[in-house]
Parts: sequence; C-alpha cells; structure tokens
Amino acid sequence: MNGGSLGLRTGSYGLLQNINRAIAGGEISKSLSNVRKSSTKMLSGIREKERPLPNAWYRYIGCRKFSMLLLIAFALLVFALGSFVVNKDSTSPNVLQRIGTLGIVPYVNGGHHEASQILGEKDKKKDENRFQIPAFKGASVLPFHHPCANFTFPPPPPPTRRRLGPRPCPVCYLPVDQAIASMPSSSSASPVLHNLTYVLNENPIKSEPHGGSDFGGYPSLKQRNDSFDIKESMAVHCGFVKGSKPGHGTGFDFDESDLAELQQFHDIIVASAIFGNYDIIQHPQNISEEAKKNIPFYMFVDEETEAFMKNRSILSSSKWVGLWRIVVIHNVPYSDARRNGKVPKLLLHRIFPNVRYSIWIDGKLQLVVDPYQVLERFLWRQNANFAISRHYRRFDVFVEAEANKAAGKYDNSSIDEQVDFYKKEGLTPYSEAKLPITSDVPEGCVLIKEHIPITNLFTCLWFNEVDRFTSRDQLSFAIVRDKIMTKVDWSINMFLDCERRNFVIQSYHRDLLEQMPPPVPAVVRRPPALPNTRGKTPGKRIPRRGRDRRSGSRRHRKAAASNREQFLLNAV
Repeated sequence: MNGGSLGLRTGSYGLLQNINRAIAGGEISKSLSNVRKSSTKMLSGIREKERPLPNAWYRYIGCRKFSMLLLIAFALLVFALGSFVVNKDSTSPNVLQRIGTLGIVPYVNGGHHEASQILGEKDKKKDENRFQIPAFKGASVLPFHHPCANFTFPPPPPPTRRRLGPRPCPVCYLPVDQAIASMPSSSSASPVLHNLTYVLNENPIKSEPHGGSDFGGYPSLKQRNDSFDIKESMAVHCGFVKGSKPGHGTGFDFDESDLAELQQFHDIIVASAIFGNYDIIQHPQNISEEAKKNIPFYMFVDEETEAFMKNRSILSSSKWVGLWRIVVIHNVPYSDARRNGKVPKLLLHRIFPNVRYSIWIDGKLQLVVDPYQVLERFLWRQNANFAISRHYRRFDVFVEAEANKAAGKYDNSSIDEQVDFYKKEGLTPYSEAKLPITSDVPEGCVLIKEHIPITNLFTCLWFNEVDRFTSRDQLSFAIVRDKIMTKVDWSINMFLDCERRNFVIQSYHRDLLEQMPPPVPAVVRRPPALPNTRGKTPGKRIPRRGRDRRSGSRRHRKAAASNREQFLLNAV
C-alpha cells in the first residue's frame, strides 16, 4: 500500500448519506470502475519509476534471510579462491629446498618422508614415487611383526606453534632385552678390504708444504692417493706412527695401568673426551643394569682437565666419575685442544683393538638412551656398520665452509685452501644427482661404528685429512666417503639430526656457561590474606554502581576518620 491508495480510501465519497444515494442511483458501479482505472494508472507510474531495479531484488532485498544467504555464498567464494591460490603456489620446491634443512629421504619405517613437510600436497605423491629409497644403501625393510614396523612420525606442529631451531623427534627403540637379543653374533663382512695394518715410522719427515704432524707421520700426496685405492690388504697412515703400540711413546700416551685396561675385549664401549678443560662432564642417564654391567664408559682427559677435576674434588684416585672411567692423556700431539679431541673420536679402533662396537659422543653431550637401544636402532636394524647424523641445516660442503668462516671457527685462508684442494679433486656442490646420499655435511658429534676393516679405513683416512688440513672434520667427511664409495659397495647411515637429539642432550661449552649470568631467583608471591568474617552473616555482596559506589567510598573514608579521632581521644 502507498500514499495514493490511502487517499482514495479516505476521501472519495465523504459522508455515509452520499454513499447511500450513490448506491440507490446506480452510480456506485461507475465510481468503482473509475477508481480501478485511476489506481491502475498510479501503479503503472510507480512501476515506471522503479523499472531500473528488478522485481526479484525489489521483493527480497530487505529480507534478512536472503541477506544472510548472500553473505554465506560470498564467504564460500572467497574460501574457494583462497584454496585455489594455495594449491597453485604449492609447486615443487627447487633442489635446495628439497634436500636442504629437512632433507628428502623417507622417514625410516614410516609412511611419511621429510619432504612432506615442505612439499605441497599437489607434488607429494609425485615425490614419494620419485624418492622412495631406503635410508641408506643396504638398509632392510622391517618384518611385519617387528615392534617398530608400524611406527610413523607424527605430523609437524602448526606454523603458529612451531618452535624455531633444531629439536628432537620421536624414535622407536626396542626394549633393552630385545635390543640385546638383536646384536649380531658375528662381525659384518668388510667389502674388498680384509686386512688393514698401519704405518710405523720412528722419524717422520715433512716433505711437502701441506700440513701434517709427527703424530700423523706426514703422509705424502702420493701415499694419500694410494690409500683410496681399496685392496684386500692395505697399510695406511693412521696416527700413532711412533712407538711399538698406540699410547706407548707415540704421543697421546696412556698410563701403564690404562694401557692394560684398553687392550681388553668388549662387545661395546662408549667413549668421550674433554681437552683443555673445555667442557663439563655429563653423566649418562637411563642406562640399564645390563649396560652398566657389560659396557664400559671411557672419558679421555688431558692433564689440564685432570688438574681442574682434582681441584674441584670431582676426580679421586679411583679414576671414576659416575659411570665414566677417566683415562688421562700425556704428551698430547697438538697445541689445539679441538684437534687433540679428534684422536679418540676418529681412532678408537687403534686405542681399543679388541672392541666390536663403539659409540662416540662429544664431551658436551649427555647420553640419555641405553647404548644397546642406540646400536639396535641405528646399526643393527639398518644392517649398517657406520652411522652419523647429518647436519640439521646445511648439506653442502661449500656452504659449510662459508658458515665456518663467518663464525670464526678457523682462519679463513686455511679453510679456503682446503676447499680449493677438494674442488680440484672433483668435489662439487651437493645436488640430487648424489641420491641416495642425502648430505655431504655431518653433525659429527656422535659416531656409531662397528669396528671392521672398511670402517677403520674410513676413519683413518678421515683423520689424515684433519691432520693435513683444518680440524673442522665436517669439511673433509664427504671427500673421504665419496672416494671410498667409488671403489667398494659400502655406504654410511646418515640419519636425521632430530633423531640424534633424541638420545643425546647438548649442553654449552664451559666458557659459554661461565659467561652466562646467574639465574634470577624466583619471586614467591603469597596470596592475599582473607578478610576476617567472624560474626558476620555470610552472603553475596552486590557491587555498587555509579553514584552509590562513590558515595559509599566517601562514607567509608568518613567512618575511618572518625575511628582515628576516637582512638586519639582515648589515648589522651
């Protein structure tokens, strides 16, 4: 209804008498027809004015339900467009993203691979088909009944809750008794190389401009190249070139009592070292009674560290600190404590000639998983004889070299000389062409090793590079590995660094710990005392509002003032 229709209804015929006359005279039919014509004309005029607006919109635009439907449809359209843009941008990353921080190899025994964290769903199936390879060459598939056969990694946390930096990830370990039962009864086969001996030289002479030491024997470049020509029987430089046996007049010397201890047979040992008083001794945790009984833990220290431990009453004449059996080193071969630490790290097979398996951890690390479980997970389950974690961020030697220079790990000229030497030998930046090798840069603070000729040769030649060039063993790892792998069918299990962080906890070096400010004592805040409600009827107080609240405050102040005045009067 509109204004025109209302006017017709209220002012057409006037009084009731006039209406009756019109009905009696037969005029009402004419009037009604005129009314219909005039109203039709007026409505048609209104429609002409409202013609730009469609009838449907005119009828429903004011309806709330219709408006809500429009908003919902618009929201769905925006969501669909956003999903299309995300899927369009989820194209396959370049090679640096594929094999960089997270790597590309599938998680062992799990349905997920590391690339799934950085690849979009659009390329996920394609990359799974392309890179479905074992963790390393020679790895086996677990039988269906194995307790870890169905283990999968949980999905990564959402971006809003993701913690920056490296962190541990879940690892499926067997129970200790099952891990012990999984230990092979005999040694693994060593490909090609069956008999490895070591060069002895009472008077080593440096004949070439490159580095080296009396302890390492100054092998020539020709001897270095010959050592990569794998044969059934070989004799190579491997430290301790002087004296009749390692640790006896060779440099890096042991006490006589310790020499006898180190010659004993053990299935497994755990070893670490602290030189230059550089670290604080870390005590292993979660070690089973079987491991405490059968696996010795050896900690190598120099005389400086020994003196510090005695002054702090950490070390007594018993030579035991917790589970660690302390072995003091005399006549260290290098002035650099970090380079001295490479001797036990890479040459444990020379110090312990009668050991089957060894786990090396740097002095700043704390072992928190039983050694039997670690060996089962990273060696025995994988049919591997050498395992090391890859770097959590870098996988290319050239990038690692630049990072070492930027961090001041070694003088830049020595790093450049080493990298240029490897470049001339054919070392190239890492690429997908190296798969199934997943990285050229290890996180070398943990070594898990079976002592057989081929792994002993690998660590000997790796040590020779550290002795010849810089002590940064991450730079020389790949060149030694690749040269051996081109000659024999052998590989290394380079597992995830987050898995390494699952069984060792990393601490800071002593100098950093001493520079840190002491922790701020926690402030204990006591809850406020409850008001005294004795003699009062419990009940719920209704808070005052506005003027009543202010007036109540004024009354409270007046009452308090009168109480103080009364107290003063009483005192007088």
